[in-house]
Amino acid sequence: MKLHPLKFTPLFKYRLWGGDKLKSVLHKEYSESNIGESWEISDVENDETIVANGFFEGKTLRDLTEEYKGKFLGEAVYKQFGNEFPLLIKFIDAKTPLSIQVHPGNEIAKERHNSFGKNEMWYVMEADKDAELIVGFDKEIDKTGYDAYVADGSILEVMHHENVAEGDTFYIPTGRVHAIGSGVLLAEIQQTSDITYRIYDYNRVDAKTGELRDLHNDLAKDVIDFECHETYKTTYEAKTNVSNELVHSPYFTSNFLIVEGTIQKDYSNLDSFVIYICVAGDLELTHNKKSFSLKKGETILLPASIDTIELKSLSEKSKLLEVYL
Repeated sequence: MKLHPLKFTPLFKYRLWGGDKLKSVLHKEYSESNIGESWEISDVENDETIVANGFFEGKTLRDLTEEYKGKFLGEAVYKQFGNEFPLLIKFIDAKTPLSIQVHPGNEIAKERHNSFGKNEMWYVMEADKDAELIVGFDKEIDKTGYDAYVADGSILEVMHHENVAEGDTFYIPTGRVHAIGSGVLLAEIQQTSDITYRIYDYNRVDAKTGELRDLHNDLAKDVIDFECHETYKTTYEAKTNVSNELVHSPYFTSNFLIVEGTIQKDYSNLDSFVIYICVAGDLELTHNKKSFSLKKGETILLPASIDTIELKSLSEKSKLLEVYL
């Protein structure tokens, strides 16, 4: 059976900071409260997403990787990663702020947790008035100064706070301290990892456990990049019907694609799977005379064996994140 465009059943994650926008804005179906994350495509152990459409319905991401190897991932991708799918795709709804946190790189994550590191990027889909992201430092500090700010709970004073709006994009390399502020709905692209070191958590008690969440400052201090930067936001063009470069990193490539009318995409020269994340609008994707819907808040994966597809916007303009290795 030939591989076809694949949708997956999302995994919904309780978070003490989660709200209801994944349901009210992105039309996800769940009954729990405080759902902060929708894992759209995941190969994290015990959190593998399952195909929701077509001939491969019911199979996990790992099943397809093991069975189809380079035809599914791309020959070069399979040679590098084997049966481990390298990316994790999420939508995140922060009703209240996330903890101040940092992620380790590949080397330390492998040594400490037998995991990939966690380089990631954010694309803001919606933001309440005055909503902000916290990314990096605004003041030069060192490990000793950092210890003092953490000890007295004033670490927020030296962090870079930035008000955000739809379309704002940030790359969060490992080592960069960061947090999502309240009122932000975003798409996240990251390495396949669930390793987070919490630095500060507002002294919040988790209603589910009745306890404070663990902090990991001893682990975090060894991985933090203390360098200040003039800007942390990614700038990019927004031309219609072409792939506009967004974040190109050693860990993933992402482009911004505004679709107006109908366009053809040819991936015959790309040795990788492709993921589309719909961040606005309503589209129809056609491959081999079969059509697949793609609405705001949905993702779809094109196996590497798929060379050409057609995208048709069913709204005035639709917006996609185009992701591959």
